[in-house]
Amino acid sequence: MSDIAAHHTAQNAQDDATPQAVAPLGPALGRRSIVLVGIMGAGKSSVGRRLAARLGMPFIDADTEIEKAADMSIPEIFAKHGEPYFRAGETRVIARILDGGPQVLATGGGAFMNAETRAAIRTKGISVWLRAALEVLSKRVKRRNDRPLLKGADPVETLKRLMDERYPIYAEADLTVESRDVPHEAIVEEVIESLRVYLQSHPAAEETKP
Repeated sequence: MSDIAAHHTAQNAQDDATPQAVAPLGPALGRRSIVLVGIMGAGKSSVGRRLAARLGMPFIDADTEIEKAADMSIPEIFAKHGEPYFRAGETRVIARILDGGPQVLATGGGAFMNAETRAAIRTKGISVWLRAALEVLSKRVKRRNDRPLLKGADPVETLKRLMDERYPIYAEADLTVESRDVPHEAIVEEVIESLRVYLQSHPAAEETKP
């Protein structure tokens, strides 16, 4: 999986050549992953790829890893097995990914709702909530038709309901950065700066040598 992630990172660096890579966050990060959380359409994957390229770190998309593990797409998993089956697999896959840090990890919209996953992220990562307003989200999700939770329903009403359910939980993330209609690079810069400030007071614990 690390080889795959390294390939993605190298490709992302080529695709996003405008800003130059910055120095890694260093020993203060330790083996912790930077975990992006938020609702569908918040930009976790787009921002995550650019963030990883800027920091010279691997990028992992949890949904992509779930699809690889199941050998089917997420819409197919939902259709064939249902959401509870998907969520159980999601929990296992994210726990496995977190063991491979440090990296930038983009999670699916419902992942952070799972208490077990939140605890794992708290232990092995730094969570960053990409918070977005309804107007921003509704424009973004209309561009795609592969969102299982938006099938057969009014997308805007579904988004409102999900926001009501999930935003109080997302608010437990270590950091919050507003996702809005500006260039992705601007959001990346805000995430990096927020991380630098956070790490000054939350450095990684020193590993105990045997």
